Amino acid sequence: MEAEAVAALESRIGEQFAGAVEAILNATGRVLVAGIGKSGIIGRKIAATLTSTGTPASFLHPVEALHGDLGIVGPGDVALLLSKSGESEELRGLVEFLTRMDVRTIALTGRPESALGRHAEYVLDCSVDEEACPHDLAPTSSTTAALAMGDALAVALLLRRGFGRDDFARVHPGGALGRRLLLRVQDVMEASDLPVLPADATMRQAIVPLAERRGTVAIVDAEGRLQGVLTSGDLTRLMEREEHFFTIAVSEVMTRTPRTAEPDQLAAAAVGVMERHGVMALPVVDGDGRLRGMVHLHDLMRAGAV
Repeated sequence: MEAEAVAALESRIGEQFAGAVEAILNATGRVLVAGIGKSGIIGRKIAATLTSTGTPASFLHPVEALHGDLGIVGPGDVALLLSKSGESEELRGLVEFLTRMDVRTIALTGRPESALGRHAEYVLDCSVDEEACPHDLAPTSSTTAALAMGDALAVALLLRRGFGRDDFARVHPGGALGRRLLLRVQDVMEASDLPVLPADATMRQAIVPLAERRGTVAIVDAEGRLQGVLTSGDLTRLMEREEHFFTIAVSEVMTRTPRTAEPDQLAAAAVGVMERHGVMALPVVDGDGRLRGMVHLHDLMRAGAV
C-alpha cells in the first residue's frame, strides 16, 4: 500500500510543485517546516534533508511557535506546512501569524481542499487511498507519501542550485560519508617507484613486475605519457594461446585505451569505474596524459572509499 501511495505521487508533480520550487529558490530567508504528531516527525526529516542539500531549513513546532519560537520567523522565509487532514487546530495559529508576516506558504497535505490547502499559495497533494494500518488509522501510507514528496522537493532544489559533491563534502565533514566525499585519488594512489615498462619491452621483461607489483604494469613512452596497461590477466590469456610468448612485445598485448583516473578525482568515483569495468587498478594520469600514480581497489577499500 505504501509503495502504491508513493507511485501515485508521480502524476501529481506539476505546476504546483514547480511553483513551490521557485518560491523556495527565490526566498531570501530560510524554509520553516512545521507539522504536528507524525507529520511533525516527517517534517523534521524534510528540514534536515533540505539543510544538508543546500537549502537552509528549520523545523518549527506549531505549538512551541506560539510560545516564543515565532521569533525565528522573518519576512523572507517560506513555510512548508505538513498535515494529512489539512485541518490541524495546532497549525491554525501559526498559519494566521505567517499570513500577517507575509510569509509564503506551501502545504503538503492529503486534502488539497482543506483549510490549509485553501490558504497555501502552493499545494503538494500527498493524498493516499488507504493507510497500510489494517484499521486505516495509524499514519503509514500518508507519512511515507509526505516524506517522498519532501525528498522530491529537496532533490529538485539541489539540482536547481547545482549543489555538487564538493558542496556535500563541505557540509558532511564527519563520518563515513564525509570520508567518501573528501577522499581523493591522490590521497590513496601509489606515486613512487611505479611499475612501468616501455612499449618495446618484451613479455619476458613484464613477468617479474606483474608478479611483484600487484598484477598491473603501465606502459609509457620516453616522456612518461601513458600508452597502455598490461595485466596478469593479459599474460595468462597470452600463455594459453601462444607457446613461445617471451619475445612478444608488450605493445602487442597491452590494452591501448585503458580506464584511467585523475589525481583530484573523488576516490569513490574511481571505485565506481573499477566496479563497472571489472578492473582492480587504474593508472592515474594528469591533463597531459603523463602517468602520476597507480590506484588499487584494495587500497581504496582500506581508505573507506567504498
